[in-house]
Amino acid sequence: MPLVREDEVVFEAMRAQGPGGQNVNKVSSAVQLRFDIRASSLPPHVKERLLGLPGRRVNKDGVLVLKAQTTRSQDQNKALALQRLEEIVAEAAVVPEIRRPTKPTYGSKQRRLEGKAIRAEVKAGRRKVED
Repeated sequence: MPLVREDEVVFEAMRAQGPGGQNVNKVSSAVQLRFDIRASSLPPHVKERLLGLPGRRVNKDGVLVLKAQTTRSQDQNKALALQRLEEIVAEAAVVPEIRRPTKPTYGSKQRRLEGKAIRAEVKAGRRKVED
């Protein structure tokens, strides 16, 4: 089941960048997807996580912008952009587990100190012998 309704997404066709010769200069096969996070029907916690995404994908107005230009077909690029949006929203919908800080066990402390003592002995054995 899709997380994003298609009527909440705006597509804009544009010319793709990069090599491709005459096709790339004539055909508007690249697609720019715009998704207004604040106006969407997503749950509030997902909206909050999407608005906090790092990078420049989300502008100051709360609009997520994706560009797809890998294929020569506009329809395929639309499908790719929608798929990427779905992945981003699905990732934001997963609530991360809260990390509870723990203390090292007594045994782990002892093992660490034993390792340090052995290492100190090895290094002490490399020093010059005093007569």
